[in-house]
Amino acid sequence: MNKEPITVNGLKNLKEELVFLKEKKRPEIVAAIAEARSHGDLKENAEYHAAKEQQSHNEGRIQQIEDLIARANVIDVTKISNDGKVIFGSTVFLQNLDTNENIEYKLVGKDEADLKKKLIFFQSPIGKGLIGKNKNDLVEISTPAGIKNFEIIDVKYI
Repeated sequence: MNKEPITVNGLKNLKEELVFLKEKKRPEIVAAIAEARSHGDLKENAEYHAAKEQQSHNEGRIQQIEDLIARANVIDVTKISNDGKVIFGSTVFLQNLDTNENIEYKLVGKDEADLKKKLIFFQSPIGKGLIGKNKNDLVEISTPAGIKNFEIIDVKYI
């Protein structure tokens, strides 16, 4: 069983989602199945089949979250002394040398990754290219969109 790195906030969010799925979503689905079952013939009952499919997705996600929590290797970067090195959980401030755009990314686990929130998977091309680098390093990263050049402006463990 491989340990899965996760931030403190990522673990908190997973636990909240698990509580929601078990305590709110699961009873709603059971009620929908009971309601659909009361309509009679189950073979041609689209509401029943849709509710059963929703139940299957919900239970699958519950199992997935429970597995992730069991394998979680929680990394709290706020308890690590910052030496300017990019590590899992660190927030990296970059300057895109091709566009002069300033970018900020936090390197997180797979389930936490959300590009809209500037949370990138540490195993993604950019994540892999940044891990192990230091503040003020120039980095060339090969991405599916082509080569990108960055300067690491700052690294924070927040």
